[in-house]
Amino acid sequence: MATDFNYIEGRFADVMMLRYRLDNFEKLSLRQKKLVYCLSQAALYGRDMTFDQFGKYNLRIRKVLEVVYTCYDGDRGSEDFMALEEYLKRVWFSNGIYHHYGCDKFKPGFSESFFVDAVKSMDIGSLPLKDGESVDDLCGELAHVMFDKSVLPVKVCKKDGVDLVCSSACNFYEGVSQKEVEDYYASVKDPCDEEPVSYGLNTSVVKDADGVREEAWRIGGKYDKAITKIVFWLERALNYVENDRQSNVIETLVRYYQTGNLRDFNEYCIKWVADSDSLVDFINGFIEVYDDPLGMKGTWEGLVEYRDVEGTRRTKVISDNAQWFEDNSPVDPRFKKKQVNGVSANVICAAMLGGGEYPSTAIGINLPNADWIRARHGSKSVTISNIISAYNEAARGNGFDEEFVVDEETVIMIRKYGDMCDVMHTDLHECLGHGSGQLLPGVDPDALKAYGNTIEEARADLFGLYYVADKKMVELGLMPDENAYKAGYYTYIMNGLLTQLARIKRGHDIEEAHMRDRALIARWCYEQGRADNVIELSRTGGKTYVKINDYSRLRDLFGMLLAEVQRIKSEGDYEAARSLVECYAVKVDGELHDEILARYGKLGIPPYKGFVNPVLIPETDDSGNVVDIRVDYTETYVGQMLRYSKVYSTLI
Repeated sequence: MATDFNYIEGRFADVMMLRYRLDNFEKLSLRQKKLVYCLSQAALYGRDMTFDQFGKYNLRIRKVLEVVYTCYDGDRGSEDFMALEEYLKRVWFSNGIYHHYGCDKFKPGFSESFFVDAVKSMDIGSLPLKDGESVDDLCGELAHVMFDKSVLPVKVCKKDGVDLVCSSACNFYEGVSQKEVEDYYASVKDPCDEEPVSYGLNTSVVKDADGVREEAWRIGGKYDKAITKIVFWLERALNYVENDRQSNVIETLVRYYQTGNLRDFNEYCIKWVADSDSLVDFINGFIEVYDDPLGMKGTWEGLVEYRDVEGTRRTKVISDNAQWFEDNSPVDPRFKKKQVNGVSANVICAAMLGGGEYPSTAIGINLPNADWIRARHGSKSVTISNIISAYNEAARGNGFDEEFVVDEETVIMIRKYGDMCDVMHTDLHECLGHGSGQLLPGVDPDALKAYGNTIEEARADLFGLYYVADKKMVELGLMPDENAYKAGYYTYIMNGLLTQLARIKRGHDIEEAHMRDRALIARWCYEQGRADNVIELSRTGGKTYVKINDYSRLRDLFGMLLAEVQRIKSEGDYEAARSLVECYAVKVDGELHDEILARYGKLGIPPYKGFVNPVLIPETDDSGNVVDIRVDYTETYVGQMLRYSKVYSTLI
């Protein structure tokens, strides 16, 4: 890896922007590079859908802000304009006006009068005016949403005891209540269907004169223009596929986009899982349901990838031993798979991020999400090596360990084994954790409702935590010795109890599913282990530190909680899920929160990170034939966002 590569692109607000390298991209064949290019175009054309899903006003706000940002001829050094610039950068980063993790609406740092005057000074032809709409109407509507904190205040509401649909700004529902949505899906679900569709995954639910109905996201339906562009590039990608199986996957995905039929999506998922030979792979569609308060609607996302051959040797060992891990899990035998099928695990390099995976992205992914497909056909898991490398390189020497780790001995342990433990935990979480266990017959996959995402992430995390400390990991050559796991245990508990609080605004609850899962695990283990002083919160010099006194007992606690979380999922025990999450995963101790914010703030480290995509540039010969795909890393965050809004906008 070249040492002169600059991983850090810049920073703003609470965000640091990074770059990621396409390691060994030059070793791909020209055909594979062309395939990556076409799939990357398909990944980028979904951007507007994600913006729209995260709030019905997002696209219009983005467009107006971009017009002002590029065309304003007033004082661009004024506080108002500079605040507008930062606000726009945050809107780009979060695919809308709500924080990507906290879900709260951004508060503009510029005045409403500045915004209105700036918009009115723009060329009227550059503004996204609807038929018959005046500039005054446009300003009034958008300013009302942006500046009135009582209007659509959160993207995804997860507060217990309120109507989650009516309290959420996400744009999946129109004119319906939570009860009406739940009643609608209860009426259409077939409890006897052994191969159910992911109900509601690719639709909006609306209520009109004819009652409650679904509006499909497909060609000829909602999001037609964006999906048509995606299909165009998927069909071009068919010219460069590596094998017939990959061709069949793409053709089935195209058919699903054309019909909107979730039976077609099931078929696509099954074929996609079966394609374990292709070096180049991709995710493209309405996938994860974290951004829906009811956990049903899929956020559009895109990821193009190619295999990290060396890294995949590690995950192959894990997947080859999947049955052993399942058999030796500490959960009730009723909830274990008798036969683990089709577990495919790869280490990959991301080549392009799109939609819900951009600019902030995951470091590991396991799909498909349908439990019955996992049980019968298996799953694909990936750990994204070049994204992990970028995170690690950007964190070197930032002072975090010195500030938050309890002593020098633990710091040394983390620096020796921490990165390794993080990667191994991610591998176990994605490769095996999500695919482990089974629902009991007749249990509705959506039985846990709003708590389902947190419980599922906790289940996968606990699986990884339990096994990273197992002697089997050393026997398989995946861990260097029987004590290395302690670095991973320490950083996980420290994050869950303390340092992830830096990502939450003062006075707010924990909302995001992954953060809730980490808090749930760390706090539950802290409370359950208090009698034996397994985990200690010690005070030194006015600062709170985590001290783990018994790592072996902590592993036992992870196993106990894994058994209970698996029971909750397998039995569809909604009340137990609710109790566990509300008790351990939501509320924040105000005094401790203030302390962590102050300590983190002194380090000057933005708590969130995202990525600028590389630019893939076709190079041609004198006859116009593409002879190579060149990778360029020089595009700035602002330049990329403005280019994407110009080239890939389809809905505004």
